[in-house]
Amino acid sequence: MAKPVVLTDATFEEMVEKSKGVTLVDFWAEWCGPCKMIAPIVEQIAEENDGKLTVGKLDVDANGETAMKFGVMSIPTLILFKDGEPVERLVGYRPKEQLMAKIRPHLG
Repeated sequence: MAKPVVLTDATFEEMVEKSKGVTLVDFWAEWCGPCKMIAPIVEQIAEENDGKLTVGKLDVDANGETAMKFGVMSIPTLILFKDGEPVERLVGYRPKEQLMAKIRPHLG
């Protein structure tokens, strides 16, 4: 069962920007209500798309450098990367089907 990977400023380049394939990164914080609402959906997406999609979570409070680099101004922000390049950005809570509608075309 695939779980979201914990990302940090130190691991982001290696695990996301230099990776091949599709990676969904959830930029979140502990105090953020909508982040807590979307967390179980992000976990379901990770489990249901194991092998097709890598899912990572980056705590913006602990990893401000990466959040700033990608212009994350409000959370949750989900950025979909394909071969290390950002291809979709989703800001705020969204139901699972809306998220998958944006992710599915990139899964090939």
